[in-house]
Amino acid sequence: MIVMEYLSPHIIMRKGLIRGIEYPRFAADIAEFLAATLFNTSVLAGAAAEHKRRLELFACNIALCRITEDLVFTDPYREAPLNRWTSPQLDADKRAFETDAALKVAAQARKYQFLTAGQALIHGDLHTGSIMLTPDDTRVIDPEFAFVGPIGFDVGAVIGNLLLAFFAQEGHEAAPHARDPYRTWILDQVVAVWTGFHDRFLALWRQAREGEAFVAGLFASPQDEVALEAERRRFLRMLFEDSLAFGGLKMIRRILGLAHVEDLESIAEPARRAVCERKALRLARALVVEGAKFSDISDVIEAARAVARG
Repeated sequence: MIVMEYLSPHIIMRKGLIRGIEYPRFAADIAEFLAATLFNTSVLAGAAAEHKRRLELFACNIALCRITEDLVFTDPYREAPLNRWTSPQLDADKRAFETDAALKVAAQARKYQFLTAGQALIHGDLHTGSIMLTPDDTRVIDPEFAFVGPIGFDVGAVIGNLLLAFFAQEGHEAAPHARDPYRTWILDQVVAVWTGFHDRFLALWRQAREGEAFVAGLFASPQDEVALEAERRRFLRMLFEDSLAFGGLKMIRRILGLAHVEDLESIAEPARRAVCERKALRLARALVVEGAKFSDISDVIEAARAVARG
């Protein structure tokens, strides 16, 4: 059975970001979606047997996962027939990424994680083109890439696409700094998405009693609870770095790979587009290679602002 809903007057979020529309409910809605779906389809929330059945059910999504494996993690760093970029403006940038050993190793390490880390049921393609919304309602669409994979992939996809929209604003404004207030709004959404996801995921974990990982009955004493809380914090820190790296890789593939984004592609003048793209690539590389250096999401915001200033 296929159940469909006609969404009106919802629009694709990416188009709204190009127009400079603010969505008051977006960050809270997506943070809740991320935390609820990712936590509740993990062994932190439920039984191992159920999780293994879920792994089996989605293991057959080989073809669409292969698209991600090639287009996100591999093709941007080699000569691939389907790659495209703003040429000749970014020709040197593309060559530099193909010879960047640290970046290539980091990308392949994340590919290994994508191939092997069956943490939770992920959407698999959660960018701003897979979200339809109005100022009052938010819906996630296009789940055909779904499989059981790394939690940070979905979170990073949202963050990375918001950062692409942030850098694209320079190409859409009629005069310098005309969209500064909207740039601030986009960065506020990055903070709110990560913070909302982090806090809700942590709250769900603290409330969980049925998960077969970190079995609740094992942690009865005050010392146990202190140790468990420290582990929760460590786990969320790991997810933070995972999300930054996956987000950076998603940004790179949208500039140097096959499938691009309308935020940048709709900037008609190639030279102007390339300026935006080069800045996005600079931050993206830092997110992939230097994620451990970001103490929290505010550091990411400051780095984005610094790169945007040039």
